[in-house]
Amino acid sequence: MSSPNPLLSVIIIGAGTGGLCLAHGLRRAGIKVDVFERDRTRRDGLQGYRVGIDADGCRALDANLPPALYETFLATCAITPNHFNMLTEKFGVLLSLKASKPQNDRHGERSVSRMTLRQVLLTGLEDVVHFDKLFTRYERRPDGRVEAFFEDGTSAVADVLVAADGSGSRVRKQYLPQAKMEDCLIRSIGGKVPATPETLALLTPEIRRGVTMVMAPRGFGGIIHVMEFPWDSRGEVKAGIGSSDAELVAQWPGLRFDNTRDYISWGIWASIDKFPANFRDLSNADLLDFTKRATAKWAPQWRRLLELSDPGSVFPVSIRTSVPLDGWTPTHVTLLGDAIHTMTPGRGVGANTALRDAASLTKHLVAVRDGRVGLLDAIGRYEAKMRDYGYEAVLKSRDQMDGRALIHKPVVGRVLLALQRTVMRIINATPPLKRKMRDSVENFRGAQRQEEVV
Repeated sequence: MSSPNPLLSVIIIGAGTGGLCLAHGLRRAGIKVDVFERDRTRRDGLQGYRVGIDADGCRALDANLPPALYETFLATCAITPNHFNMLTEKFGVLLSLKASKPQNDRHGERSVSRMTLRQVLLTGLEDVVHFDKLFTRYERRPDGRVEAFFEDGTSAVADVLVAADGSGSRVRKQYLPQAKMEDCLIRSIGGKVPATPETLALLTPEIRRGVTMVMAPRGFGGIIHVMEFPWDSRGEVKAGIGSSDAELVAQWPGLRFDNTRDYISWGIWASIDKFPANFRDLSNADLLDFTKRATAKWAPQWRRLLELSDPGSVFPVSIRTSVPLDGWTPTHVTLLGDAIHTMTPGRGVGANTALRDAASLTKHLVAVRDGRVGLLDAIGRYEAKMRDYGYEAVLKSRDQMDGRALIHKPVVGRVLLALQRTVMRIINATPPLKRKMRDSVENFRGAQRQEEVV
């Protein structure tokens, strides 16, 4: 048993999903916290592309956010998807799984734009988030505390420094230089098209209310999801939503910073050899043109979505992943989210794992505050558990997006695609197998997991 430490202080580098969730949890616990973010203003950063918040993510947000703010999170989510679909490139149905009813309505699957989630998480932290602060390095002081230095010449000191600064983490590069990132040899292009009567009419009800994956030849994959929010194209609350939700959305300060509007998000990916060598240098319009050429034989509905897409919304992604790292000796510096376990989007759990980190680290630091455990012991216990579930998610996500996989080979890939499609069709036609697969997908996303105990 250690002595209580009510004066515990924490510095968080990075105002992303995990860092802000941690800041809320620590603030609710009475632990002094400051967040330093390189973006210049609240409006900067990620724009309105979708992130799926699963049961793990919802539990973490519910645990760390003030109750009223968690209700605001629920109210600002897009319409929840209720199907998971697998299609051929011609939009033939391979598999369509209908979501089960969540055990807890507060902790079910949610869809939210990244910008909206960030605006929710910034709400109530206005006095502890410091913008235009580019972290450069840290030093360990003789008293064990950590001093963080910023490009503008300022610095800050705290008992704990948390790296929440993403896959390019400057903190990680100094603290764990042996931690490596690996190119998955997969390239991806994403974009979006406004959700209008014309574009929505291109989609079946299952696609409109689901997350839809496309299994195409030559190792190409695709994705479609529809995001419809409680506010209209003018940013005003839509008619027909519940009165309590309407009131929360109307009073939510983040709405005036959020430019998210209803849209259909799309993306493609394939191995690196399918893309031009100057992929990262292509303009938005050139990326869209390449996507049109690469998917010219796909379904007419897909091609029409591309024709109606805003070229300015199109962006390239080089898929990278962390290489799992053996344990390290805990210090007053620790890490969460992409700063330590970057993963591919193949399983859709990156943001949720960061939120899980934030809730877990909060509980361990509260134990330090209460004198139930020493600081380094608490950080060590957090890191041990985080490595277990974090690197498991890294490896499983890597399996879904690996440019060296057989599916990307010219001859073997065609055979494997045919086999995968046959298996999907068999599962789709066999109710017990469909239920088993649905349960497997949902359980990976935390549907059966209980609250973690320190």
